[in-house]
Amino acid sequence: MTDNVYHIPALLHETLEALDIHPGGTYVDATYGGGGHSRAILEHLDTSGHLYSFDQDDEAVSRAIADERFTIVYSNFRFLKNFMRYYGVDGVDGILADLGVSFHHFDDSTRGFSFRFDATLDMRMNRRAEHTAAWILENYTENQLADIFTLYGELKQGRRIAAAIVKSREAGQPVTTVQQLSDTVAKYISPRKEKKELAMVFQALRIEVNGEMQALEQFLQQALQVLKPGGRLAIITYHSLEDRLVKNFMKTGNFSGTAEKDFFGAINTPFKVLTSKPIVPSDEEIERNPRSRSAKLRVAVKL
Repeated sequence: MTDNVYHIPALLHETLEALDIHPGGTYVDATYGGGGHSRAILEHLDTSGHLYSFDQDDEAVSRAIADERFTIVYSNFRFLKNFMRYYGVDGVDGILADLGVSFHHFDDSTRGFSFRFDATLDMRMNRRAEHTAAWILENYTENQLADIFTLYGELKQGRRIAAAIVKSREAGQPVTTVQQLSDTVAKYISPRKEKKELAMVFQALRIEVNGEMQALEQFLQQALQVLKPGGRLAIITYHSLEDRLVKNFMKTGNFSGTAEKDFFGAINTPFKVLTSKPIVPSDEEIERNPRSRSAKLRVAVKL
């Protein structure tokens, strides 16, 4: 399997421009994945530069780049600050996070990330984590499940989907596989939007299993602390929940998007936002890599 098959990095050229890489700088790729972005960053570093890349998936870590200028960190990026302290890094010049799920995860028929293959509902990015998607569907209350599908999946039928899952397990038929989940929610999915809405069901579960929104908030707060003044923060998002968090944080330094103003009415913010609108893939990139079509890149400089 080639690295390009494992994962094709989205917005690669745009991301490298956004980071404004200095050859002797220190950088973080918070989402190593298939290593595409990391390899490209390393090509711009000289022998005094260094790149730290995070990933919590054992398969991704097993494919880590062998290079003296590179360190792989086998951990979730929510622990960014702790690991930078561990490695004696006082500050970094740029941080990248591509929040997309690697092709490998969607295409691995055994992991339960995609509705294209029947498998046990696992969905753990970190297979050392305790709870799978199947466990959540078996143990969460109806209200908890409804919140997941409504908030993380943005599904209008979220509460009905939750009720159907609970009804099935109470009848002695717990939803533990991809096919069982697809069958259980089928009557609440619009036939005209079947693939899109089913993807939203799976997205909601994946976000909950991996604590993705909480991890993103922790990561962004720590990125602000770890970046040097003048350092760049570049984040690629793929759905509206992520994008809203990133947009608000870059604009105001908080997640609500509430702007705090000084005596003169100027917004107190730790960043200068470089992207008033997010950078999106070109038609040519989408043609080469259809999975990049929902990617949005936002960039900010720490003041």
